[in-house]
Amino acid sequence: MLIGNVGAEPEVRYYEADQAVATVRLATNERGYLLPNGTRVPDRTDWHNLVFYRRLAKVVEQYVHKGDKLYVDGRLQYRRYDDKRGVEHTVAEIVVDTMEMLSGPRGE
Repeated sequence: MLIGNVGAEPEVRYYEADQAVATVRLATNERGYLLPNGTRVPDRTDWHNLVFYRRLAKVVEQYVHKGDKLYVDGRLQYRRYDDKRGVEHTVAEIVVDTMEMLSGPRGE
């Protein structure tokens, strides 16, 4: 489960028989703090790759925008691919099963 802010407009692609997949970058933040010895630990932002399929992808396409706050629940998945130079990369993604929008409607 993650709660965070959408970093850019969702990317949505359609494939066979009107099925959709949406990808979103989500930022989660951890507030900084002060250690007992006076050392300041700075704020930390982590970026997560979210993947939505089928009906949920269509909801994301219609309603989710950059800056929106989301609650998501899903499972961690690793994907491997080779770039143009033949170098293998591994990407961690959250395949989202449940999403709740925590931002108010646009314009509020």
